[in-house]
Amino acid sequence: MKVLFIHQNFPGQFKHLSVALARQGHEVVSLTLRVKQATTWNGVRLVPYALRRKTPQNCHPWVTDLDSKVTRGEACFHAATKLKAEGFTPDIIIAHPGWGESLFLRDVWPEVPIGLYCELYHLAGYPHAGFDPEFDRGTAQIEPMRIRMKNINNQLHFDAAQAGLSPTRFQADTFPEPFRSRISVIHDGIDTDALVADPGASVTVPGAGTFTRDDEVVTFVNRNLEPYRGYHVFMRALPRLLATRPEAQVLIVGGDGVSYGAAPPDGRSWKQTFIDEVRGDIPDADWARVHFLGRMPYGQFTALLQVARVHVYLTYPFVLSWSLFEAMSCEGAIVASDTAPVREAITHDVTGRLVDFFDGDALVEEVGRLLDDPEARRRLGRAARAHVRETYDLRSICLPRQLDWVSDLADMTV
Repeated sequence: MKVLFIHQNFPGQFKHLSVALARQGHEVVSLTLRVKQATTWNGVRLVPYALRRKTPQNCHPWVTDLDSKVTRGEACFHAATKLKAEGFTPDIIIAHPGWGESLFLRDVWPEVPIGLYCELYHLAGYPHAGFDPEFDRGTAQIEPMRIRMKNINNQLHFDAAQAGLSPTRFQADTFPEPFRSRISVIHDGIDTDALVADPGASVTVPGAGTFTRDDEVVTFVNRNLEPYRGYHVFMRALPRLLATRPEAQVLIVGGDGVSYGAAPPDGRSWKQTFIDEVRGDIPDADWARVHFLGRMPYGQFTALLQVARVHVYLTYPFVLSWSLFEAMSCEGAIVASDTAPVREAITHDVTGRLVDFFDGDALVEEVGRLLDDPEARRRLGRAARAHVRETYDLRSICLPRQLDWVSDLADMTV
């Protein structure tokens, strides 16, 4: 079978599925912006496409996003047309539609089944919009219209695709019928064989020393440090957390950019914005126990999760982070926000502890209780790992189900 993957940053969510298909002997190709020259990665042939230079034009802000997606879709269309001219016609296409690359693939191969990775459909109602009033841009009246325009890319894909794949029920359920009924909920998969508890793990922080399980380490992880992932709530809780836990070392992982939502209006990063807000409330001696680690190589990141006594995870009602499941697989004792996507993974006081997203005092109290209760940490950590093994394990659960989904897609008629 010939399989074509579409992902601007391949492999992305297709890291395991694409390699598994290649190892089964299928011809696997990906169109991606990730490389500049054609190459092979783990048996997958990577074919680059390029975005054309555009002349500046005046666009309404609500269609700027669509303009970007159409630009990418056109570029991918030309690359796909070239592939077809070279004699490659896939049996199935698996695409992440989020950036628009797959918009026009039906025009190249009208008889080929298309499966979509359904990450999120944008909803205008609370709590999907307006969840955090602090960052309300005063546009509540027009927000439903803006979001409806943002969903044009999703809507255009519904008619072209035969099936969808979504990692969580929360994410799948954002999609409207009738397409929701075509979406299978299968997580990307967590490598629980690699992500295990390790009493001998250690993390070295330049200028601060090496931390082990003997240290009172509290961890907080985002791809980028920003409000969507509760960074502002965590930072505002830090003065009290540091004051009440004089031995705690706080290790914060994340970049300075913006993955979701808007950037700060004054040009600073969100990271710096909230450092500046709380720094005056934290004595120098306490601030010396706060360590910003940026983005870490994966092996060091795993060690960080293994060292943590308590791991904090906060999120808006949004896409659920891999890092939560990774921490659970490492038997992490987790304090997380009581938001809908998190409740899908964590049951309060069974696989973790849940607190109101906005309640920094409750967050500090719950972290403190767990730091003082090693038996509770062991109980929650073991239950968290067991849940991940039973529900999200890569090799025994998720990858076999993904491969079945691929087989079903190949049997579908357009």
